[in-house]
This record gives sequence, C-alpha cells and structure tokens, in this order.
Amino acid sequence: MKYQTRKKALVLLADGTIFYGKSVGIEGTSTGEICFNTGMTGYQEIFTDPSYFGQLMVTTNAHIGNYGVNNSEVESDGIKISGLICRNFSFNHSRVDSDGNLKEWFIKHNMVAISDVDTRALVSYIRDNGAMNAIISTEVDNIDDLKKQLIKVPSMEGLELASKVSTKEPYIVGDENSEIKISALDIGIKKNILRNFVKRGACIKVFPYNSSFEDLASFTPDGYFISNGPGDPEPLLDAQEVAKEIIKRDLPLFGICLGHQVIALANGISTYKMHNGHRGINHPVKNLLSGKGEITSQNHGFAINRQETEANENVEITHVHLNDNTVAGIRLRNKNTFSVQYHPEASPGPHDSDYLFDQFIENIKGKK
Repeated sequence: MKYQTRKKALVLLADGTIFYGKSVGIEGTSTGEICFNTGMTGYQEIFTDPSYFGQLMVTTNAHIGNYGVNNSEVESDGIKISGLICRNFSFNHSRVDSDGNLKEWFIKHNMVAISDVDTRALVSYIRDNGAMNAIISTEVDNIDDLKKQLIKVPSMEGLELASKVSTKEPYIVGDENSEIKISALDIGIKKNILRNFVKRGACIKVFPYNSSFEDLASFTPDGYFISNGPGDPEPLLDAQEVAKEIIKRDLPLFGICLGHQVIALANGISTYKMHNGHRGINHPVKNLLSGKGEITSQNHGFAINRQETEANENVEITHVHLNDNTVAGIRLRNKNTFSVQYHPEASPGPHDSDYLFDQFIENIKGKK
C-alpha cells in the first residue's frame, strides 16, 4: 500500500472537549448531534438510514470500510449521517461482490469523515456525559471559529427532521394487484421495511410526512403503517393526527421507532430525549406476551414515558428493553394498533423480531 500523508482533523464537542484524528480525504467541516453505534457490521446500511439524519456517527467497530460498498445495501437514496468518526479507516477493501471502496463513495456524496480517533475514549465520554452537539473538521487551527459555528447548531430536542428525509411525492412498491394494500406514512422510512412487506405479498403506497388521513385512505388500504425517522417526535403534529384518525376508526395500524413514538403521543403518552439512546444490533428485548427474549437492532434517541404508559388503561406494554427497562413495544387493548421502538426489519442486525411483520399481515387479514 502506498503511504499517504493525511491532514489533521478534530472532533469538537459542545462542552469544549476535543479529540484529534486524521482526515479520510474529504476536507471540510460538518456538524450534528454526536452518537455512537455498537454494530460490528452493516456500516453502509447505517450510513444511509434516514433515522440518522443530522447526526455525527461514531462507530465502535475498529475497522470501517474493509468490505467496501455494494449498491444494493442502502436504506435510502443516499448517505444520511452528517459525518463519520472512526478508529481505523480501510482505504483498501476485500469483498467479491463490492461495487467500490468507501472513500470513493464518501467523495461522491461529499461526506466528511475522520479516522485515527480514540473512539474508545470518545464513546466512554459520551456515555458519561450524554449525547450532545459536535463538529468535525480539518480546520484544526480555527478552533475559535469552530466553536462559534457549533453554538448555532440546533438541539435535537424539539427538532423536526422528517420533512428533510421524507418522499416528496407518493409512490407504490410491490404488486398493485395484491390482495393486501398498505398505506405507509414516510417520516424517514427504510427500504428494508418495504422489502419485508413486499416479501409477504403486500402492495404499499408510501406517502409524504405531512399527508392527511384522507390522503392515505385514498389508496383504500387494508392497513396503515407509520415509519421510523429522525428527530424529535413531538413536533410531528400532522403524523399524530393521522394516527388518531386511524385508531379512532379501529383500522390495522403498525408503527416502528419514530412511528411508535407518534402512536404513543396520539394516545396522550409523552416522549423524552434519552441520555444516549440505543444504537446497535445486539440490544436485548423481552416480549412480555410470549416471555421470549429477542436480540434486536435499535436506533433511537427518544423514548416514550413508561409511567404514563402504565397508567393508560387503553395501552398495554408488550416489550421492554432489558438493559434499562424502557418501553420497547405497546399495543392498544381496544383497537387494532401495535408498535415497537426497535427495528424488526434489521438491515443490519438479527431477525429475531421479523415475526412482527407477519403479525401485522395477520391483523389485516383478520380485519378483512
């Protein structure tokens, strides 16, 4: 391998703490809320997950880029993270069916990335001090200017981001002659969710984030879905109204991640910003209905209030996160509605929870 001289780079946290590294090759500056993902694989799917929009990603796996990129392994139309922070960046990759290397892919998307950072120390610091805004830059001699830029970055709390990643126009996925039709509200939907529905014989029409119930109902669907996505769920008032209307009519409804939070808000349950959130592919969840444990893929920085959920006589907690006892799933006792905080479609991650897609299809068939 040819020796490369790389420019110095840094990570500046909102509290003034600095971690140094080296530029991967794209010079510049990027801002966002810093977070970390503990997954050992699936970096391309993580980088293209709309739920990460507006966030600087720290990967805890020591090697990133070692298997290159594949054009089929994306969860949206492009990179959604604001920037990457890693330990070792692999400029060379080894994989039979790769379509290129990670650096070229980053250049194509004009993505700032830095490596050679002590990510163990950085993640430990974030775990202790909580998620916060940060800036990564190759302008290591202009720290005062970087601090001024960082002050202007809005907090993730109260930030509406669904409009930044949602489709602009409705579109259809799957066989239009299918006997099962689903209207999906896109507040940051992942492609593998749609693949899971299509695999089960459904036809899905995907609608923009600010669509009304009447818009979704115009497809004459058999069921409704509210997707994952980025940002704070509380500003998504249109989505909450859609959920209320679906629930009022007792129509089959399924929500994942941000959609789960929207359904909770529609039932008077508040949400809150977590200290760090859950991001990885080995999170343990217990299904309280079956008593079984599941290893799950998770990606969220907000959660629903457990005390309020337990106090709501119309809502039943179906799943809990075994690390911190946060609510990981709910269902309505008197309506055809359920949701989970984690990602049963995985990509990346284990498939312990893909039965939830089967459950939704069965709910639809039962209603028909």
